[in-house]
Amino acid sequence: MSDPKVVLVTGSAKGGIGYEYCKAFAEQNCHVVASDIPQRMNDMEELSSERIETIELDVTSDKSVSSAVEKIISQYGHIDILINNAGIGSTGPLAELPLNTIRQAWEINTMGQLRLVQQVVPHMASRRSGSIVNIGSVVGRVATPWAGSYCASKAAVDAMSNTLRLELRPFGINVVLVLPGAIRSNLGSNNVERLRNYDWKLYKDFTDSIAERAKASQGSKATDATVFARHVAKKVLSHKPPKQIVFGHMTGLFAVLQWSPLWVRDLFFSTRFNLNKKL
Repeated sequence: MSDPKVVLVTGSAKGGIGYEYCKAFAEQNCHVVASDIPQRMNDMEELSSERIETIELDVTSDKSVSSAVEKIISQYGHIDILINNAGIGSTGPLAELPLNTIRQAWEINTMGQLRLVQQVVPHMASRRSGSIVNIGSVVGRVATPWAGSYCASKAAVDAMSNTLRLELRPFGINVVLVLPGAIRSNLGSNNVERLRNYDWKLYKDFTDSIAERAKASQGSKATDATVFARHVAKKVLSHKPPKQIVFGHMTGLFAVLQWSPLWVRDLFFSTRFNLNKKL
């Protein structure tokens, strides 16, 4: 029997989709390395099992990423699959949202993924084998009001993944872009919590609409995170992994919006998020 595949998952704290990825890949007999920032290590305690171990990994730190990857390589000799999942929401009007907040979203959601890629690729290339799974979003293709910072960071993931897929092909490395729809997790509550830090000026009349956007992905019809993670794991582990995995509630709507004229898209979102009124 071949050795189990070694899977590194970033952003694995309880309550997030990463937590479910860890369980889903373990169910498929992989050895999973669940990782998150030091402050959230306690939120991964329940993951620890025969097939799942936990380590500290901060995707915004070159040193942390390098240390974690080298530790895994020294212990197992290889990383077969990287799940670039670590991410943070970023809600608010672009004209007022502090640049430091926007920068943080890009540092985690975009640069964090590339930081992992640059550390893992040399090891995968030496074996002419491996899969990199970048977690994007349907809003990376169809941006929404009140979340431009988050949408832009995910659009960059989309562009990077399309480039990496071709650039890494000569080394036998697969690149899979995952575009989740509305998946049930703690993303919405975390978004709403962060909004308490802001006192909008230009957009004070839109406070309720901004809060509505912060939790928009967490409605009653949102796809269960366990179901979503199992779907992704099976696709990634298939004999020929797909280039893209689009799955979850509202993906059909966003597919229609993506191919609709801009005026249709603008009408939909301006109505949905209260942007039709004149001030």
